Amino acid sequence: MASNAADADHLYEQVAMSLRGAITRGELEPGEAIPSEAKLGVQHGVSRDTVRKALGLLTQEGLIIGGQGRTRFVRIYAPLRWTLFNSESQGNSDTWSTEVVRQGRQPAETIEVGIVVPPERVADRLELDPNRILVVVRKRVRYVDDKPYQLADSYFPEELVRGTLLIEPRSLSTPDGLAAIGCTQSRSVDEIEVRMPTLTENKRLKLAPGTPVAGITRTGYGKDNKPLRVTVTVAPGDRNLFVYKFGVH
Repeated sequence: MASNAADADHLYEQVAMSLRGAITRGELEPGEAIPSEAKLGVQHGVSRDTVRKALGLLTQEGLIIGGQGRTRFVRIYAPLRWTLFNSESQGNSDTWSTEVVRQGRQPAETIEVGIVVPPERVADRLELDPNRILVVVRKRVRYVDDKPYQLADSYFPEELVRGTLLIEPRSLSTPDGLAAIGCTQSRSVDEIEVRMPTLTENKRLKLAPGTPVAGITRTGYGKDNKPLRVTVTVAPGDRNLFVYKFGVH
């Protein structure tokens, strides 16, 4: 029995290796349908259960995704090259949108604005008084070629942005909005974690099963070292390539 189980494991790994090689060599192209379980079973002389295990392994590895019914496809990998070191820096244009256009792609976004009690980790980074803890949050979904690529929620102390353009649900000429209200951000701190998405993130970003996300928390500080803004970005790992530059740019 143990020998049969070991043989079955070896067989599904062989099938997975064969398909993985076909994908790597370009014989199965991005977006192309994977042959059916029945056809793969005949090609490799194995059972459908063995084929299903092989396809499950490739799904876990992120090489293939599910589609209509039982059809599976080679995952399309077309990441946005996102230069984080100058993203949302002070300036006269949205650096994120400009970068998307530069890469020959089409940016878009939706914006919702509200006044909320922030998550604890945001309140801590904004150093808010527990008795005056309301913030203005600008929730954005950023699209590339009509596909959601990022969720970006920016939190501002309510008293800082009260009565300004930042409470309006529309895009501003400056990426973080601080310049629009006369504030200057002198530095920022990024915290990056890689994790699996929540159910809400899965739905909003329309993620394929097994897709991890990067959670990027950026805290922006003024010249007096006082925190002005916290932006929490959730970016699917298969749609974003993060770039930092250090030293002379």
